[in-house]
Amino acid sequence: MFKRKEFSRRSFLKAGTIAAAISSSRLALPVFGRDAADVGYPGFRLGVASYTFRNFTRAQTIEFLKKLQITELNAKDTKDHLPADAVAEIQALGDYVSAGIKLHACGTVYFDKDEDADIRSKFEYAKRAGIGVIVAGDPAPTTLPRIEKFVKEYDIRFALHNHGPEDKLWPSPLDVLKAMKSMDPRMGCCVDVGHTARTGVDVVKAIHEVGPRVFNIHMKDLASFTDKESQVEVGRGKMPVKKIFGELVAIGYQGFVDLEYEINEKDPMPGVIESLAYMRGVLAGMGA
Repeated sequence: MFKRKEFSRRSFLKAGTIAAAISSSRLALPVFGRDAADVGYPGFRLGVASYTFRNFTRAQTIEFLKKLQITELNAKDTKDHLPADAVAEIQALGDYVSAGIKLHACGTVYFDKDEDADIRSKFEYAKRAGIGVIVAGDPAPTTLPRIEKFVKEYDIRFALHNHGPEDKLWPSPLDVLKAMKSMDPRMGCCVDVGHTARTGVDVVKAIHEVGPRVFNIHMKDLASFTDKESQVEVGRGKMPVKKIFGELVAIGYQGFVDLEYEINEKDPMPGVIESLAYMRGVLAGMGA
């Protein structure tokens, strides 16, 4: 995984063409300012984490996104969604550009080695895709300074994903913040609201505390904050979605709230449709 390969001249030119298309097609996010915050207007957008469709191919995922009217994807190296292999990744990027799908993040990408070559390969993976946020999993705390070096070199934000009470290193966003509060401002957090709630941490307060270091949100809902297996469609459980969205406005968040729907993996679309409809309804009520 993430092995470096030599490009042919043809592959290099193709990569440049795709990168240019990605750059030219990327839409600017809404400008968020104090006045907008005062009236509660959201400056963030909805996307989908491709892990939602982990049992489906890239072509199927693209068709799902078209039906959902979602044009923004947080892509993962699962199935053939965004392969780690450079040549296969370029092919995937071409498919997304052709379909009008923009990639705003990749992940979860796991940083399990404290080695320059391994970390660089993952930043190159994001760079080829024109992605500005790496959603990262489970680096050791001692690896963070080395990762910070690459964040500075590539100017790509590093969003460490918290994984709940089972995660002995990074259970909640507050644990991430504690480790990164004195590091480069591009070192931050992907707040998984479901995992956060299961740690007993108030999700809204956690978002407030992490503030400008919130780089991505993974949205899901739970019927019980003490039961990992109680995930339900967003809006059916206990997750305070409206308050979460309100806090994202308050901190000036301009990134993406990505639906990560992990249940009904063989037939996720009905639940995904319902979840996105609820989230869109909340946003509509906020004036988006």
